[in-house]
Amino acid sequence: MKLITDPIMPKTSVLSSGCLTHRNPFAKILTFTRNHGECKLPARAYAAYSTSAPKRASPPVHGRRTQNPNSPPSLYSRPSLLQMKNDKAANRVRVYEFLRGLGIVPDELDGLELPVTVDVMRERIDFLHSLGLTVDDINNYPLALGCSVKKNMIPVLDYLGTLGVRKSVITEFLRRYPQVLHSSVVVDLKPVVTYLQGLDIRPVDVPRVLERYPEVLGFKLEGTMSTSVAYLVGIGVARREIGRVLTRYPEILGMRVARMIKPFVEYLETLGLPRLAAARLIEKSPHILGFGLEDKVKPNVEALVEFGVRRESLGSVIAQYPEIMGIELKNKLVSQLSLFESNMLAGRDELGKMIEKMPQTVSLGRATVLKHVDFLKKCGFSLKQVSKMVVGCPQILALNVDIMSMSFEYFQMEMDRDLEDLVEFPAYFTYSLESTIKPRHQMIAKKGLKCSLGWLLNCTDEKFEERMSYDSIGIEEMEAEPSFDMNTFLEPREEDESEDEYSEYDKDSEDEDM
Repeated sequence: MKLITDPIMPKTSVLSSGCLTHRNPFAKILTFTRNHGECKLPARAYAAYSTSAPKRASPPVHGRRTQNPNSPPSLYSRPSLLQMKNDKAANRVRVYEFLRGLGIVPDELDGLELPVTVDVMRERIDFLHSLGLTVDDINNYPLALGCSVKKNMIPVLDYLGTLGVRKSVITEFLRRYPQVLHSSVVVDLKPVVTYLQGLDIRPVDVPRVLERYPEVLGFKLEGTMSTSVAYLVGIGVARREIGRVLTRYPEILGMRVARMIKPFVEYLETLGLPRLAAARLIEKSPHILGFGLEDKVKPNVEALVEFGVRRESLGSVIAQYPEIMGIELKNKLVSQLSLFESNMLAGRDELGKMIEKMPQTVSLGRATVLKHVDFLKKCGFSLKQVSKMVVGCPQILALNVDIMSMSFEYFQMEMDRDLEDLVEFPAYFTYSLESTIKPRHQMIAKKGLKCSLGWLLNCTDEKFEERMSYDSIGIEEMEAEPSFDMNTFLEPREEDESEDEYSEYDKDSEDEDM
């Protein structure tokens, strides 16, 4: 190897065939010459280059090809970046034309990695169709076309199937939450399922939860889900009930505490429903949290007041029939008032009293009401007496007429009382004939006592046993009208003690977005 000490070249330069790119100081000039054909090397430098690399062909000059144009392209040749970009754009145009031909609008797909051929795109669309999704469904979420059938769709669907999600609901599942097709089973789906099981949702109930509320698969574990559960436990929902509450109404997991759950509970408190009673109500009917507070609950409450329900009774009405907050109440009240007024049973004020005693009055059908009125008339009651009985105990409008008939027959044949006794205490029909009416009547008949139906029936078995020890019936023992007792919602339970991690929810905190 020869060191060249020419002023043109550095002394450390080594001219060899294996180091032209990195060591040859003329590499840039050679490249420029190869591309432009205008620069010429100095004679001495070019001679040195020729001596050190005799086996290399001279660089082309004036931009002329040294390869025979008729020779086949080299196996090692690659398309340029520009050519690749142009080919990709041309393929996307063909794919877009194919989608438009099917009625799919591809405008939102710009920037999304798509199949390079129409055949692969056709395979994806056929697979989505096999799941029951239509062109309209795809247009609602065109990003699904960016999911690979083998890498994305099939693994996700297989996992949902192993959990127990039914094939019959998978179409609706994907319509509600098509984003699941982009999910990773290990990173996205399994952690959510594990978290749900940690909330005491039984493994057998997990697929039902997912079917009812598939959006839960996209929530953050420590965001909305954790704060909503913490708040419910904090207001008194029994920790052991959380699993059942979420199974029946998993939408709670997506509700933001500060914007939805907390304002709802606080509004119930303003209506006279204690916080613990609200918690019990949520345990029994968790779906009430989905009633819109501003557009449904508050207008319904005002409608109740308008139709004669006293404000101090609103809490009791809601506790007895929480669904009254979520139905189309105004129209029902107008319809019911017309029904009772046309049959001379009750007016606006009387309707309010009936609703206080039995809020389900608002949902009674016309045929049901008239059937019970006809029965009472056949028993010998006048229309005025029927009206008094219905207003005093609207529950009789919801009883089984055949059972009422047997109770009335016993009243006439065995108890030998006046019809007026039933007018004064129509709740007689609400008591069991075999377990309450017959044994108690037989006991007072044996003792020779005379009492009203209310004194006989409107008390617990223990209280009645105590009354049987009396020599006479005192005025203080006379019955009061049966009414709903809010205290039934407030009885303490040992299991209500909450764990430390579910302490009182910080009212100033704000849960995370989904």
